[in-house]
Amino acid sequence: MEDGLVDVVVVYKIDRLSRSLMDFSKLVEVFDRNNVTFVSVTQSFNTTTSMGRLTLNILLSFAQFEREVTAERIRDKVRASRMKGIFMGGTPPYGYKPKDRKLLIDEQEARNVRWIFARFLEIGSATELARELAKRGIRTPRGNPMSKNFLYRMLNNRAYIGEAVHKGTGYAGEHQRLIDQKTWDHVQSILQQSPRLRASNTRAESPALLKGLLYGPDGAAFSPTHTRKGDRLYRYYVSQTVLKHGAGKCPVARVPAAEIEAAVIDQIRGILRAPEVVISTWRAAPPVYDGLSENEVRAALAALDPLWSELFPAEQARIVQLLIERVDISTDGLKFRFRDRGLVQIATEVNSLDTKSRAAAA
Repeated sequence: MEDGLVDVVVVYKIDRLSRSLMDFSKLVEVFDRNNVTFVSVTQSFNTTTSMGRLTLNILLSFAQFEREVTAERIRDKVRASRMKGIFMGGTPPYGYKPKDRKLLIDEQEARNVRWIFARFLEIGSATELARELAKRGIRTPRGNPMSKNFLYRMLNNRAYIGEAVHKGTGYAGEHQRLIDQKTWDHVQSILQQSPRLRASNTRAESPALLKGLLYGPDGAAFSPTHTRKGDRLYRYYVSQTVLKHGAGKCPVARVPAAEIEAAVIDQIRGILRAPEVVISTWRAAPPVYDGLSENEVRAALAALDPLWSELFPAEQARIVQLLIERVDISTDGLKFRFRDRGLVQIATEVNSLDTKSRAAAA
């Protein structure tokens, strides 16, 4: 209109252009300023006269009134339906699927939801939980990785305790709950803490995997320690020689804990996948454990590798202590000394758990 490209604006009814008196008055100013004619096909009035303009304003007032009443009715209907626990459409929470305006449990996703809540209680960190979910290949219904923001929304979604929420108020829903009240309350108490504090606690409470196992080139043991800079925590292993006699007395004074622990874990997982380890473990088994076949050892050690990332930090530390007798660090690298009986014990434990799981399933 400002460029002079429009002569006439035609609508079916006035309220098809706008249902707001204020907006329409602004549009009329633009029409008048650019000599544009406004036409309503089903309504006849002449805006050049005072009576015509009054008619126009009355029609617009009713249009605005109708819009506002309709919106109020919709809000009241939604509120009443939510108070009855009815699902009102939209994207269903992860773990549910909509059917006939009701939320039904999706068993596969529901198992993931219960695992997420239980795992969060153990580690207290959405960031770490997101990493574990990525390793397990668990994604959102759209196929995206579960970010920590997605997890926070899930952990705060009261639909999982059987509630339908409207404007912050929860009502008893028609759908079944996935999470019991005790677990929900515990998760909420953890979420009340500062994320930085929870992250710091998670790192500080993680056991040192190589405590009592790591030795330097001079034969002195390395001890776990940590330092803080602001809210961040840094873990190290420091040589006892350095602690007793000062820096410069050992060619390897300290090493970052995360890096050397990752190297040891990679070595362990590589050993578990090596066929020759299966044979040597099986041969070492009879004097210690009877009735353990070679196939059982192979299956048990093969099953442990994909389960490693799901184990609690304390359980990972226990396995490392069972499998490794000593780790020597030097300027040239790392040397490992494994325990055959440790491999046998781990294989037996995993085999026993697998046997119990099959029996329970049967």
